[in-house]
Amino acid sequence: MCGIVGIVSSQPVNQQIYDALSLLQHRGQDSTGIATADGDTIHMNKAKGQVREAYRTRDMRSLIGTTGLGHVRYATRGNAANEEEAQPFYVNAPYGIVLVHNGNLTNTRELTQELFHVDRRHLNTSSDTELLVNVLANELQEQVSGSELDPDQIFTAISRLHERVEGSYAAIALIAGHGLLAFRDPFGIRPLVLGRRAAGFVGDDWIVASESLVLESAGYELVRDLEPGEAVFIAMNGEMTSRQCAANPRLIPCSFEYVYLARPDSIMNGISVYEARLRLGDRLADTIAKYTPRGDIDVVMPIPDSSRPAAMQVAQKLGIEYREGFYKNRYVGRTFIMPGQAERKKSVKQKLNAMGSEFKGKNILIVDDSIVRGTTSKEIVQMAREAGANKVTFTSAAPPVRYPHVYGINMPTRHELIAHGRKIPEIATELGTDYLIYQEVADMQAAIIEGSNVTALEMSCFTGDYVTGTVTPEYLAWVEANQLS
Repeated sequence: MCGIVGIVSSQPVNQQIYDALSLLQHRGQDSTGIATADGDTIHMNKAKGQVREAYRTRDMRSLIGTTGLGHVRYATRGNAANEEEAQPFYVNAPYGIVLVHNGNLTNTRELTQELFHVDRRHLNTSSDTELLVNVLANELQEQVSGSELDPDQIFTAISRLHERVEGSYAAIALIAGHGLLAFRDPFGIRPLVLGRRAAGFVGDDWIVASESLVLESAGYELVRDLEPGEAVFIAMNGEMTSRQCAANPRLIPCSFEYVYLARPDSIMNGISVYEARLRLGDRLADTIAKYTPRGDIDVVMPIPDSSRPAAMQVAQKLGIEYREGFYKNRYVGRTFIMPGQAERKKSVKQKLNAMGSEFKGKNILIVDDSIVRGTTSKEIVQMAREAGANKVTFTSAAPPVRYPHVYGINMPTRHELIAHGRKIPEIATELGTDYLIYQEVADMQAAIIEGSNVTALEMSCFTGDYVTGTVTPEYLAWVEANQLS
């Protein structure tokens, strides 16, 4: 769960990348990094914290060049506190490669052994991004003869990478002296979009990024999403080539992007995030009407901000008054991506304040985008009661999160998930709510993909079905053991 961007421009890219990362800050707050290329020379700066905290004027001045990439990190693999695991990652051969990555690799144990014993490559961290850049470098080294590099060699290397790597990965790599490479896993689990901007007589500027809002802000035209398994190479002169590099690609994007992670003003895989969230509200309203006694709801309230579109549709469809009862402190990070349970609990009341005038004596229906660990939800129910609510009905625009997520969202262990091993009435008791209503799995998928060419979603955290087909109970136990150690 990270944000990535890469730019090939006719102008210096340091400020462009900084601005893009600022727009992607919601995707990660642990660390950030920028790398640029000035001819054959790579300049890099990375640090812990948010974008606005990480870079000083002297840092930006050192990031010279018209080609570059950037990253904001939310650690789902490796050590969040270790600055060495901040991205980008660099290897010096062939040519010099810098890479940023959004996703999680699920065969890291096998790749680590292969890289050490077969490829003779050394790894310095536990980051799967370091694994990925070394696999890319090794496969590219196998294709290169002499000093020349052409797109055919690059695309063959990506085909070999797809054969070796399992899991989710949207990645951007800077190859010193040659250009920018972007590629997406064969299932398209994590998003990656391509944009173009006219640059006068010099040629076109190009951008690849996690979300389309980055393109629109900088005046780029959204060309398309990268296809699952596809690679795009943009030379430093702006010439773009692409190729499908996977044997059996199939688009199955992550449902959680639409439920929670992405900004509502983005379009991914041809689906407007905002419109998807409105449709989630429509479907949820039908389920609420089915299970909630009439007269037990006076007002509908969202948990700001990502649940607001769904809550508005719930209120409209049920004919119930919509009110804003929670005030959000925008200077506190998103609680779902806080690094630990204690930190999440501490931050809830710092982040939200309940306005008593909106709660006193009323039966409240609270709409949230999802319920993962339950920490935030439990605190919110308590806040509503302390503010004077008569009854509290809590609803989730997503189904119960019952299984670990291994493709780039931080839900690696079952014991963290409030819905794991519990029935809905048991969860309601745990949260302290009078009624608890979840979105149905089929309704969630139908709401998100409606009107698009997408036919299926990655929904493993709701269903336990892992689309890559290589996630076994033994692997999940290993991930959990390592997370807890």
